[in-house]
Amino acid sequence: MNRRAFVTGLGAVLAAPRAAEARQAGKVPRVGWLGDDPATTDFREAFRQGLRDLGYVEDRDLRMEYRFAGGKPERFHAVAAQLSALNPDVIVAVNNLAALAAKQVTKTIPIVFVSVADPVDSGLVTSLARPGANVTGLSNISHELVGKGLELLKQAAPAVSRVAVLWQPGGRDELTQRERLQRAEVAARVLDVRLQVVEARSPADLDKAFSEIGRARAGALHVLGSVVFFNARGRLVDLVAKSRLPAMYFAREFVDAGGLMAYASNYRDQYRRAAIYVDKILKGAKPGDLPIEQPTKFELVINLKTAKALGLTIPPSLLLRADQVIE
Repeated sequence: MNRRAFVTGLGAVLAAPRAAEARQAGKVPRVGWLGDDPATTDFREAFRQGLRDLGYVEDRDLRMEYRFAGGKPERFHAVAAQLSALNPDVIVAVNNLAALAAKQVTKTIPIVFVSVADPVDSGLVTSLARPGANVTGLSNISHELVGKGLELLKQAAPAVSRVAVLWQPGGRDELTQRERLQRAEVAARVLDVRLQVVEARSPADLDKAFSEIGRARAGALHVLGSVVFFNARGRLVDLVAKSRLPAMYFAREFVDAGGLMAYASNYRDQYRRAAIYVDKILKGAKPGDLPIEQPTKFELVINLKTAKALGLTIPPSLLLRADQVIE
């Protein structure tokens, strides 16, 4: 017998009772999914895989209820209210806006958020160690990644002396965004590069932002974390390609879409791990007692196809540091 298949099968057998423990007699728990774009399936599948790893079989051990804002942030509150009315046993909120909307519509249903930059500054929880109330989850706090990302971008394009920084003001996490800008400014002084700060509050502002970047003759681009930018990543990567700019992004999904580089936590792994929180809550844990998990591993992903299109030669030392190189 194949040893790997045996170990995998044995793990599933041992995990199955854990899922059964979560069920009350005669009741199959329901898990609500408060999502943004229904077309983004990778994260949902990562979460479902996390459930399977714990022994849950969908429609046997639990039922999923999916609701989406359809890429329109202003709809989160209404969609959260619809989901809350179903009275699920727990709600999984996919980002900061979804988590805030869920918290506004229910004070009793447990909420597990994923990929929230700073849950304390956002007002979701009182502390990382003891979140309090009915909310917990996984954060991708990454202020320090901004400076590191700028450093790696400079290594990839050493001749660049001016870097544009694209950010989104006006959101619920503006304090977090401004903190990232400050980190970028500190790193820029160390690296002896000039920053050009450019804002885009919505996808409609991206054309104007890139016109501004072109007029300033920026030699590279650093994109700061934003739900708006993530949802518009295909268009954003296209605009960067047309501008022929080396760019650093905040999620590997941009590199999968054709972007040059990303240095970030693994979002898919965070969604898989969110299943652990759901499992604990279904077994009786109080969300307010479950500490917020912060990322401990960060990935550098480089797209050599894009580098070649830009006429860039990525230094071997940088390629050796990369967790994945797309060729």
